[in-house]
Amino acid sequence: MSDRNIDISNLRTEYTLEGLRREQLNQDPFKQFELWFQQACDANLPEPNAMSLATASATAKPSQRIVLLKYFDHQGFVFFTNYESKKARQIEENPQVSLLFFWIALERQVQISGNAAKISTAESLKYFTTRPRGSQIGAWCSQQSTIISSRKILELKFDEIKRKFNNQEIPLPSAWGGYRVVPDSFEFWQGRPNRLHDRFLYSRLDVESAWKIQRLAP
Repeated sequence: MSDRNIDISNLRTEYTLEGLRREQLNQDPFKQFELWFQQACDANLPEPNAMSLATASATAKPSQRIVLLKYFDHQGFVFFTNYESKKARQIEENPQVSLLFFWIALERQVQISGNAAKISTAESLKYFTTRPRGSQIGAWCSQQSTIISSRKILELKFDEIKRKFNNQEIPLPSAWGGYRVVPDSFEFWQGRPNRLHDRFLYSRLDVESAWKIQRLAP
């Protein structure tokens, strides 16, 4: 790190695109998310399905990373990972997680909180077969989050797995699969001038209850 001071106190962007009103919102947060997600895709944003996944251990030690949303419906939001990774270990200890989408070009954020649980092996396999062959091989190569001495180890393992399954279908690794996050709250955030952002919270008591929508102070 250089000795030069970097002044970041004046780094700011004024959000001026549009506002968000209660009457614009769909009563169903999944449909509201689908609308915003489609608009992010239509705007050709890079990786519109990239989301920050926040987890916490049993002792409440938090951790975050970017993962990719692979599909969603009224059952929840699905991503895939190694079941022996740090995130998987924390989900095992504490299934409460938070997802955050930030579409800065649209001056929007969506935060989704809920419980994460493994999907079925059959559902994981169905998605695994659609992945590029290189990604399928990669899922066999890494003991995610463990310490390794060099990248060469990964490259050698990749070549080994590639030879092992040469001209064969690559099976689903036992330590790889999906999680579904079942939401208990959504927050839709639209940037506004003077930091007076529009924020709306969807919440409900249980899966049988109707969603309640409330405006939050910025």
